[in-house]
Amino acid sequence: MGAELATLVGELSPYVTAAVGAYGAAVLVRAREEAADVTVAWGRRMLQRIFGVRSEGDELPEAVVELAQAPDDPDLQAALRVQIRRLLAADEELVAQLRAMVAEARAGTGGTVTVTASGERSVAIGRDNSGTIITGDHSSGFNR
Repeated sequence: MGAELATLVGELSPYVTAAVGAYGAAVLVRAREEAADVTVAWGRRMLQRIFGVRSEGDELPEAVVELAQAPDDPDLQAALRVQIRRLLAADEELVAQLRAMVAEARAGTGGTVTVTASGERSVAIGRDNSGTIITGDHSSGFNR
């Protein structure tokens, strides 16, 4: 389960880091306005689910406070991930809830892909490609 938790925490990281960067230490306070950025909004919801919703003046997790002071610091980002992983290791229900939140967030922020191909022999791939794409008449390796 350790590797699974590390993967989940890695998936949460961009959301929660963006939320702490946008809201600072007040990220866990319910009375804040909703974030305009979808990633930030999801990160805020995830952090509130992990650490609980706080009121103004409540004690906040040290890792959140420190990251709020230097949101671009990779060591502080890692410290928050470690704290989150420890909490998840003790709560399987929370793990399931956060997996669902990540899936929902991805569907809303990255689930829709728009691609455009323009011009003769253009190719547009919206997700993954597992086959060969040939755009020329005399490409090697392709025989009819």
